[in-house]
Amino acid sequence: MNKFLSYLSTFVFCMLIWVGLTIPFGTGMGSGQILQELIVGGVVSAVMAIFCHRFFIKSKPFWLLNPMRILSFLVFIFIFFVELVKSNLDVAIRALSPKVKVKPGIVKIKTPIESDYGLSMLANCITLTPGTITMDIEKGNKENFMYIHWIDVQQRDRGKASDIIKGSFEPWVRRIFK
Repeated sequence: MNKFLSYLSTFVFCMLIWVGLTIPFGTGMGSGQILQELIVGGVVSAVMAIFCHRFFIKSKPFWLLNPMRILSFLVFIFIFFVELVKSNLDVAIRALSPKVKVKPGIVKIKTPIESDYGLSMLANCITLTPGTITMDIEKGNKENFMYIHWIDVQQRDRGKASDIIKGSFEPWVRRIFK
């Protein structure tokens, strides 16, 4: 892989994040302030790219700029938000009910996702939805496993538990990180 393209793609990604987090669009920020933010962001992004490009980019440098991946990611954000609201309501109802109905436990679920980025995203989605925490990831040849602490173990069968916990996250994560 070309080292310069790896560096460049990491720089572009860091710069986009910087612009998205620091420049408030639609406010009365002057052009001098915007230019200052862009210069500082460019310097910070260049330094980050120098040190991180070999860890961040492992194969194709601009793999995320595929229009289908971007569209899949936008759909995934909506799906994640819906699942987040549903799980928050479920945990709130459990916490506020007079008789607590939980059967906590650790379950081992299977996922065919192979990329490190995909596994990290799935693990984070599972952890960010209340009621589940990803404790460990076990990588195998063609199958990977996750150990999940579940607030209310509804299934002991690995396949059914995997389907319940991963929900609609896994197909979208596979589309983004295939």
